[in-house]
Amino acid sequence: MTTAQVQGAAPPTTAAGGPTTGPAKPRRRGHLHRTNGIAYLMLAPMIILLLIFVIIPFFQAAYLSFFDFSFYLPSTFVGLQNYANVLADSQFVTSLWRGVLFAVMVVPAGLVLAFIFASVVRGMGRRLASIVKTSVYVPTIISGVIASIVFTLIYDYSGGVLNWGLALILDPIRAMLGMDAFEPIAWLAEPSLALPALAIPAIWIGFGVTALIMLAGMLDIPESYYESAALEGANWWQQMVFITIPMLKNVLIYLLIAGCTASIQQLELPLIMTQGGPLDSTMMPNLYIFLHFTQDDRQGQPLAAALMLFLVLGAISAIIFRLINSEKSQEG
Repeated sequence: MTTAQVQGAAPPTTAAGGPTTGPAKPRRRGHLHRTNGIAYLMLAPMIILLLIFVIIPFFQAAYLSFFDFSFYLPSTFVGLQNYANVLADSQFVTSLWRGVLFAVMVVPAGLVLAFIFASVVRGMGRRLASIVKTSVYVPTIISGVIASIVFTLIYDYSGGVLNWGLALILDPIRAMLGMDAFEPIAWLAEPSLALPALAIPAIWIGFGVTALIMLAGMLDIPESYYESAALEGANWWQQMVFITIPMLKNVLIYLLIAGCTASIQQLELPLIMTQGGPLDSTMMPNLYIFLHFTQDDRQGQPLAAALMLFLVLGAISAIIFRLINSEKSQEG
């Protein structure tokens, strides 16, 4: 066979009649690098904001917590003395326990109410569900300051709506029993009632977001699970215990951690409604830090208290993760 014949020969074909192809070329990395570059560029604004407003201030506060720091006076290095002073302050330690107690009042009640609400809305029609979801979200967009003022008026001793409503309901009953008329209750002036009184608006403010997140988790559960359970004879309670709650495990963990950290860090309600009183019965950790930071001549101690609160919140989150193992829910 001559060279011309070899050069003029047609390329080999496959059984289907098409030309064969050579070995696949390795994919170039340029496209991957370009995609990564676009991703980094899109993340850059968030990373810059995180550095400016979170990471740098955090390390600056940690550094200053080792000094007898003041905005107007020379600072001196004191080592761990600020932390020792905070731990020796019974008011701060008590405020931490009070914050945990406040979270116990707020978080379980909020989760149960949100679960009931989400279960009811899940069975509604689309149009009615949209109206209900919009209305339940309203408390979330209301300023915490405004909510504090509204509930202060509700709890007012002489002209509050709560005492008025209780008197309207209880006075006829007490009259029938030969008892004296209902005596108004000083909800925000009684040490034993002030903290539970703050828990009610805290539940009301956080209910909207908690309920919508819970509802989104429920809608993400495949309907086929409930259909199979119904065919097996499972009732509503069994479906909730063995399907809904296990499938909402990760959502519940998130809401539990977010609710606990938010409740312990509550500032607006005790600041505006009670100023930490009566008798420090509503002195929460953030209120303690705020008052000392704004009223003390030296700010090193409140900075140390803030960092210790950060460690406490991290420990609580770790304990929750430890007690409730988070697993990725798998379908099928």
